[in-house]
Amino acid sequence: MLESRPLYHQVAERIHALIRSGTLRAGDKVPSVRRLSRQQGVSISTVLQAYLRLEDGGIIEARPQSGYYVRPPRTALPEPQASRPPQRALAVDVNRLAEAVLAAAQDPKVVSFGAACPSGELFPAERLRRALAARARREPGVLTRYSLPPGAEPLRRAVARRALDWGCRFDHRNLITTNGAMEAINLCLRAVTRPGDLVALESPTFFGFLQVLETLGLRALEIPTHPRSGLSLEALQLALAEHPVKAVLAMPTVSNPLGATMPDAAKKRLVEMLAARGVPLIEDNLYGDLHFAAAPPRAAKSFDREGGVMLLSSFTKTLAPGLRVGWIEAGRWREALCMLKFAASAGQSGVEELAVADLLESGGYDRFLRGLRRRFESHLAAARAAIAASFPQGTRVSGPSGGFILWVELPRGADSVALFERCLARGVSIAPGPMFSASGRYRNCLRLGVGRTWTPQVEDALRTVGRLAQQSRS
Repeated sequence: MLESRPLYHQVAERIHALIRSGTLRAGDKVPSVRRLSRQQGVSISTVLQAYLRLEDGGIIEARPQSGYYVRPPRTALPEPQASRPPQRALAVDVNRLAEAVLAAAQDPKVVSFGAACPSGELFPAERLRRALAARARREPGVLTRYSLPPGAEPLRRAVARRALDWGCRFDHRNLITTNGAMEAINLCLRAVTRPGDLVALESPTFFGFLQVLETLGLRALEIPTHPRSGLSLEALQLALAEHPVKAVLAMPTVSNPLGATMPDAAKKRLVEMLAARGVPLIEDNLYGDLHFAAAPPRAAKSFDREGGVMLLSSFTKTLAPGLRVGWIEAGRWREALCMLKFAASAGQSGVEELAVADLLESGGYDRFLRGLRRRFESHLAAARAAIAASFPQGTRVSGPSGGFILWVELPRGADSVALFERCLARGVSIAPGPMFSASGRYRNCLRLGVGRTWTPQVEDALRTVGRLAQQSRS
């Protein structure tokens, strides 16, 4: 009988029962040692033995200076293979498909996995409202004057301090604030390219990059990319030797859609390779704060010694999509970016920038991020388990290093565009693979954003995608 077992076995079994029932889910923090000791009326050493037993069984895991967490279940799903895009430059046309997916994401009747946007309830909306109101009260003049480039100094200082975590030492005076990351990417490309120029990027890549290239009249050169280690430097080196590449646009940390993060040595080599040829790197670090490692990975910018890397990000994935607050460290193109920024939008919302600066400086932002990362780890684990149970045999799924996006490779012959249409008829949306390539590749692939609050209804919607994918092959 259970009660004849050692006391720490009994405590471990009670926690394990909560995990099996779903009360504690993958990524959730289990009670602290002291709290469980009080709750169960047992000694701290008994709780430590119980947790060690659960940790040995692969049920929970310890995180330094944080506590114990439910370990995500391992699934047998293999990862997608490294991409093999065509070795030629291509004009870009992804707008039509992207518009359909984004329109579905705005429909409240649709369970959307197509858009990379977390659920609104995951964001600290009340804290944001208080911060905005407090700034407007303290500085009423901020609402009645322009906030011109380079943007609010307190925000630029706060970003420069955060950049130390990524190995970067910024002078805040060199930072420029923007209306989110998309404006930052537009400005960077306009500073270093002209219509008809060639831009190298990861494959698959974020469809928004392709939309920007399309609107600017630029051509895309897709570079093979591994789902864990990111951009193939060997393939990029060959491309630079054979093509007149004017810029490289990449996400070296937690790429979209693969979730790959390049090792530090590869980031360093990437920067040096491009510096030797005078080719600028536009580094999008949008998901950098959502990396799952205990310490933030270094940015490629941290290896830049000649000002050849433009690093950018925003707070749309970590604070609120409605706050269009982003920034650029533009390297040697700082003056050009300032002029382009003024011509594009004249400036920013000063009260929003100051409110974000207050949140960054309060310390609450980092606490919020730790909880958000745990939620996303739990969502990814649950989604991978649902995919393993319901998608066609032979399906491959990425194991992202952070964020809340999965790249799914269905067996050959699957058509994700047709699957999108069938899913939409059932009130579910996905992002078909061809959106993420200028060449129309990845027809048998799809991207799933699992940032929304994970509920039985959301899980059932994902299983519906799997069942429809199964039916299309029967």
